[in-house]
Amino acid sequence: MVAANLSCGGTVWSALTNKHSRRWAFSSSHSTEFCCFLARGLRNVEVGVGRCSLSLDKTRGFLSSSMIRRRKPIFSRFDTRLSSDRGVQSYNFEESSVIEEEILPENLSLLNELNGTVSSGIDESNSKLTEVPSSTSQSKEAIYELIMLSLPAFAGQAIEPLVQLMETAFIGRLGSVELASAGVSLSLFNIISKLFNIPLLSVATSFVAEDVSKNARRLSAADEEEGAHGKSLILATERLHLSSVSTALLLAACIGIFEAVALSLGSGQLLSLMGISQFSSMRAPAQRFLILRAIGAPAFVVSLALQGIFRGFKDTKTPVYCLGFGNFTAIFLFPLLIYYCHLGVSGAAISTVISQYIVAFAMIWCLSKRVVLLPPKLGGLQFGGYLKSGGFLIGRTLAVLLTLTLGTSMAARQGPVAMAAHQICVQVWLAVSLLTDALGTSAQALVASYISKDDYRTVKDVTHFVLKIGFVAGVSLAVILGVSFSSLATLFTKDVEVLRVVRTGVLFVSVSQPLNALAFIFDGLHYGVSDFPYAARSMMVVGAISSAFLLYAPTVFGLPGVWSGLTLFMGLRMMAGIIRLMSKEGPWWFLHGDVNKAKIAG
Repeated sequence: MVAANLSCGGTVWSALTNKHSRRWAFSSSHSTEFCCFLARGLRNVEVGVGRCSLSLDKTRGFLSSSMIRRRKPIFSRFDTRLSSDRGVQSYNFEESSVIEEEILPENLSLLNELNGTVSSGIDESNSKLTEVPSSTSQSKEAIYELIMLSLPAFAGQAIEPLVQLMETAFIGRLGSVELASAGVSLSLFNIISKLFNIPLLSVATSFVAEDVSKNARRLSAADEEEGAHGKSLILATERLHLSSVSTALLLAACIGIFEAVALSLGSGQLLSLMGISQFSSMRAPAQRFLILRAIGAPAFVVSLALQGIFRGFKDTKTPVYCLGFGNFTAIFLFPLLIYYCHLGVSGAAISTVISQYIVAFAMIWCLSKRVVLLPPKLGGLQFGGYLKSGGFLIGRTLAVLLTLTLGTSMAARQGPVAMAAHQICVQVWLAVSLLTDALGTSAQALVASYISKDDYRTVKDVTHFVLKIGFVAGVSLAVILGVSFSSLATLFTKDVEVLRVVRTGVLFVSVSQPLNALAFIFDGLHYGVSDFPYAARSMMVVGAISSAFLLYAPTVFGLPGVWSGLTLFMGLRMMAGIIRLMSKEGPWWFLHGDVNKAKIAG
């Protein structure tokens, strides 16, 4: 028997048997099998052809019409599988028949037919093996990736709000005055610190995701040109040079230092703007708390920028580990400094600042293993892109923070009891709402990555999926909070008057959760397609309407007027997102038609 077996992953064989009959059978999946049965003087000839990277010259016959002479009884088998183990093995075969030197005309015609059939079959196999995965498969992979990104992001989003809730609970045990003063200071800190670092986080996520995707495509193209994988394997082990990362870190450091100076030197004036006069019992503890928290501003800004960078890498696990380690330190220090060292609200601020620096340094250490943090030349930085996109988001963030701060200011004018109750409600409201923000940030990273590849179909599927799951999550949170909020409030204070006011806010905290969930997800989608101008302009309009309501409603309805204004604010944010996605013009045009036809027309 004459046999030769070539294998490379899949199996293709043709067996020539049966003296007077001929039959062909083809079946294919990821590997294609060809079974060919031919007779006329040939017996037991088995040829195996692998499925990858095999090509035959169509001009040459699969079986040559030249002389097939007697062979030695020892033959070699060549393995060319897709792995590093390649070898030649010998097999002993016994010849059962011999092809004579003269090939009859009928044999020649059959051999020619066999050549054409096997060649066409191999072409079909190669074409199917090189076919790009279908859009359905790609969309399923993207949705799976979204879920895998969101799960760690949920944990990361939950850590800091939970620690803030614990901080609020520890401070609440000191009294309503201390709790109210810390609430005012936290609002001011959020205004100044988040005014710049939230835009930086959002822009960094999109820019880094696009940069990583483009870098991967460049490496892939270089591999194809080189024709070898040695260079790409070396590059994969080296640290990347990404200007988007270096730009984000430098901007974060500068912004953090500026915020620290502004909060420290302007603490008195800022508290006066919040309605806390020099004669108020809240003034002294609030000012101490604000100055101490200002020391942690650089670390806070840098850590948020680093979270955006890791999201751009589609890595939501590393920030969770760093945040968990740093915030665990804060949990340990809260009772130690607040009660044992008798530092009160100052002890709470010191604990938080220490944890913020631990988180920042841990993230920098992890990032330095995969990216060169500072570029050799400053000319390669993307300051222009960051400042342009960040400028829009600064206006957007300012509108958000001013609206929330106006709500806090109107609550503070109701007195210490009302302010303490408002602080508890807002902390729970934001902490729970930010859990759904994990979906928005994960969707942002995926949308930015696939948009850079012009894969609009996958972006469309991810968008629909994340909105559906976000609404379900919001409704679920509303039900859970509606049932448990009254009991949950007792963890923050034992003051009977404060608890009585807090229980009136259960409707505000629970019913607004679906609105909050969709609003945060729309933000992530806007940032993913770099629709920063619309995000900024729409938020300014929403903030202006909500602020006008907040200026009037509390004077008539008291604290419920504040909560109604904040609910209106989130509802309008959600509506702005719906309006943008329904528009057939702008970055979401591909949601309203056949993506393939639109791309061909373009």
